[in-house]
Amino acid sequence: MNPIVKVDRRDFLKVTGAATTGLILGLSLPQKLRAAAEEAASFQPNVWINITPADKVKIWVAKSEMGQGCRTGLPMIVAEELEADWKTIEVVPAVLDPKYGNQGTGGSRSVRSGFKPLREAGATARAMLVAAAAEKWGVYPESCSARDGSVVHKPTGRKLRYGALAVLAGKQALPRQVTLKDPKDFRIIGTRVARTDVPDKTDGKAEFGIDVRVPGMLYGSIAKCPVFGGKAASFDAAKTKAMPGVKGVYQVPSGVAVVADSYWQALQGRNALNITWDEGPNAQVSSEGMRRQFAELAQQPGIVALNNGDAAQALASAAKKVEAVYEVPFLAHACMEPMNCTADVRADGAEIWSPTQAPSWVQEYAAKATGLPASKVKVNITLLGSGFGRRAMPDFSHDAVDVSQAAGAPVKVIWTREDDIHHDFYRPLSYHRLSGGLDASGNPVAWTHRVVAPSISAYNFGPLKDGKDESLAEGTAVAYAIPNLHVDYHVAENIVPVGWWRSVYNTQTAYANECFMDELAAAAGRDPYEFRLKLLQNAPAHKAVLELVAEKAGWGKPLAQGRTRGIAVHDSFGSTVAEVAEVSVESGAVKVHRVVCAVACGIAINPDSIEAQVQGAIALGLGAALKGEITVENGRVQQENFNDYQVLTADEMPEVEVYIVPSREAPGGIGEPGTPPIAPAVCNAIFAATRQPVRRLPIRLSA
Repeated sequence: MNPIVKVDRRDFLKVTGAATTGLILGLSLPQKLRAAAEEAASFQPNVWINITPADKVKIWVAKSEMGQGCRTGLPMIVAEELEADWKTIEVVPAVLDPKYGNQGTGGSRSVRSGFKPLREAGATARAMLVAAAAEKWGVYPESCSARDGSVVHKPTGRKLRYGALAVLAGKQALPRQVTLKDPKDFRIIGTRVARTDVPDKTDGKAEFGIDVRVPGMLYGSIAKCPVFGGKAASFDAAKTKAMPGVKGVYQVPSGVAVVADSYWQALQGRNALNITWDEGPNAQVSSEGMRRQFAELAQQPGIVALNNGDAAQALASAAKKVEAVYEVPFLAHACMEPMNCTADVRADGAEIWSPTQAPSWVQEYAAKATGLPASKVKVNITLLGSGFGRRAMPDFSHDAVDVSQAAGAPVKVIWTREDDIHHDFYRPLSYHRLSGGLDASGNPVAWTHRVVAPSISAYNFGPLKDGKDESLAEGTAVAYAIPNLHVDYHVAENIVPVGWWRSVYNTQTAYANECFMDELAAAAGRDPYEFRLKLLQNAPAHKAVLELVAEKAGWGKPLAQGRTRGIAVHDSFGSTVAEVAEVSVESGAVKVHRVVCAVACGIAINPDSIEAQVQGAIALGLGAALKGEITVENGRVQQENFNDYQVLTADEMPEVEVYIVPSREAPGGIGEPGTPPIAPAVCNAIFAATRQPVRRLPIRLSA
């Protein structure tokens, strides 16, 4: 059934972010003026769709592209309802502009938040093009239809391209309502459309933040105090200022900056600085000390996040009780492209080129730091050489603004890999204490989960209201049919910068939940898959992915000698994912051979992109499970670079199969949900091999 969408002009303009109109359908101007109009639009875009008389269809994308494919997926949604000819589409990345609404990119929200308004934008444009054709032919609009960038008059077969209708379409009244296509009629959505950003990335034309070049640009490198919260007490820059290429040394909020003609010169000048650091009150903090504090805190009841039934009473009367503690470490994001940003701060305005997930925060800081009105701060959003949540924090852009302002010139500030490892916003360290009760038949009757972790919100945005942060319990509400559930949490004190690492707290709670579920299954003497399936009969998405992944993985069938399987299922960001890992363990070394994944993510906009995202999510999560750990000693991070903060290498990547549950429902998120299940799936495979549960990450097995 085709949904009818009433289009109120005010609401339409609001959801499409257009200040003057939801779309520009071309301008009847001489070539020069037309070109000038197009150029002006590219500089000040205020629409999602632009169709010119030359039959050029532009679609603006106002989300940051960090490899998740939004520059393909979002235009596909518009083009589907527009009935555009995909071959004629030009994707235009938008600069920061309030016309587009919230341009922050994260939480796997780009497609799921844009699905409905972008469909309406495309459908409205289609309706106006059809109306224009009907007027031109003197026929009823109902006798016309749109397809592949043309409007066709069905009784006569007459056809006009969109470009030929652009001028007249622009004069049509905004329709009061539009009809969205029935998903069964989708011809672009659901197909494997090639990524629009890949060709330029392949031949080197793509511009990431680190590729930006600005006339007169200098380079900056900043020495930062290695201790969290420390600052420069004094410094001697005499030697640095005498070095070739060095243009200046400046104390900025994050440290001491050296500006030079080249990045190498700036870095060498920085290394020559003689700085005395005031390490502040955090110089004795360690991650091991924090772990001990978390363990003590976990002995006490916390803030209740979920309470169904009477878990305490059910545990007390259970035939069998299982208890376990799981711990996860701090993790760095370790984006492949180092943190960088270019800024040109002038008296009359500022322009910034940043690989950021949060352009409005970049602008906000720049306006505050410079005293300029926000309207005078232009933020260009470049491609991101991976994000994983790291580039939602704008500190690296702040550096560029501060240094450019101090130097009085455009400056590109580049962090070293060591800077990045030492000054990240880390996934929080956390401690999970779980208890479960089984009845005499081995059925779970009680489940409790206590979380102790720092609050990302408290660290970045200040004191919590009533000391509560429900996000710490993110992912703890298991879908299993257990009659008595209780979840509580403690917000731990913390001085280590923490932020959103891909899937955020879900990577921690899924690990604890799903490993504990295997321990319960073992205590009940049940197969882990069958044990889960019985408890998920009333959770359709979980049941669907679990059955699909078990079938595709050959659960229960013989494996190659030395291999075992582990299974895990978790929902996050509107999607549910189950994974089966095939693992072997030899002399304490873990090798993951194969991962099979089933995804329930609503309608698949671009299956190829979904597969790529899940593969990447598994690679990141697997690297973290096997290797990832940031430790803090004396208030500073102990790891330095990829030599001691290792990521998964190409030769360690297992075979990955991804299967998508068919659906016509609205899309869920896909950038993050593939990460949480991989650690427990691997740990459960190890548990199956060794009968020793893995209760602390990264995985460390004795030989």
